[in-house]
Amino acid sequence: MAVYTDITEDELTRFLAAYDVGALTSYKGIAEGVENSNFLLHTTKGSYILTLYEKRVNADDLPFFLGLMHHLAERGLSCPLPLPRADGALLGTLSGRPAAVISFLEGMWLRKPEAQHCREVGRALASMHEAAEGFPLKRANALSVGGWRPLWRNSEARADEVQDGLKEEIAAELAYLEEHWPRSLPAGVIHADLFPDNVFFLGDRLSGLIDFYFACNDFLAYDIAVCLNSWCFEKNGSYNITKGMALLSGYESVRQLTADEVATLPLLARGSALRFFLTRLYDWLMTPAGALVVKKDPLEYLTKLRFHRAVTSSVEYGLRRQEAWQ
Repeated sequence: MAVYTDITEDELTRFLAAYDVGALTSYKGIAEGVENSNFLLHTTKGSYILTLYEKRVNADDLPFFLGLMHHLAERGLSCPLPLPRADGALLGTLSGRPAAVISFLEGMWLRKPEAQHCREVGRALASMHEAAEGFPLKRANALSVGGWRPLWRNSEARADEVQDGLKEEIAAELAYLEEHWPRSLPAGVIHADLFPDNVFFLGDRLSGLIDFYFACNDFLAYDIAVCLNSWCFEKNGSYNITKGMALLSGYESVRQLTADEVATLPLLARGSALRFFLTRLYDWLMTPAGALVVKKDPLEYLTKLRFHRAVTSSVEYGLRRQEAWQ
């Protein structure tokens, strides 16, 4: 979440008149994340999230995102819901941007998740994969292996400004992953961005998943790889195998991985690290001055990428199954 587009109280009040949310009492921007402009709204009927979809979000994808949240909620997954306008539409226009009002999900994201939280995340991720079955709309993952080279071209010329030798290292990594990326694994709808700030807890109980604006159709195990990268590394860059074991066991308590998924997990984790490195690198170099957004250090994911490059078995992530030892 972030704020790229500012809004005035008058235009927000006019916009909200089409919703059954009561009168606006206060609002403030949310300065975390890098994709859309988000505001926390307080009205006489409760609290809501307002999202303005910025230029990096294709408006044609919005029915997929909003429809998916409804589909998941109908199947028992706790997630925010887009509110309808008086005319039944889920989208309006505010400050020249497509905009939606989303229900407020109680809870807080964890700054220092422990192993028990990772287990809950693994279980929730598998539950989301199962709940998404039957969702009729499709959306390709634009940030999978086929999208990495175009993204890299936007930053390649300036990569060595971030770290000497980076241009050569990433070019070689990209070529390797393009050659070895798996062609066939169990697939479905994935979240694709289930970082700690997209999972809410009430105490130690997971209360819901948020921010489905990277959701797409891809390999289910790729979603696990994203979570290993985002939940199981410590701030010093070391991998916490206890957290990894908890996350994987939580996932498999709902859905068991296939032998092919187990075998390719190190490669998927390596690709996931490259994906987030590339988007962070782009934002680090290209975000305009003055934008109310917290830029994230791309070198964090370079460290993770180098770790995965040395992994030879899913055992090293904490998976304790026979297939992981083969």
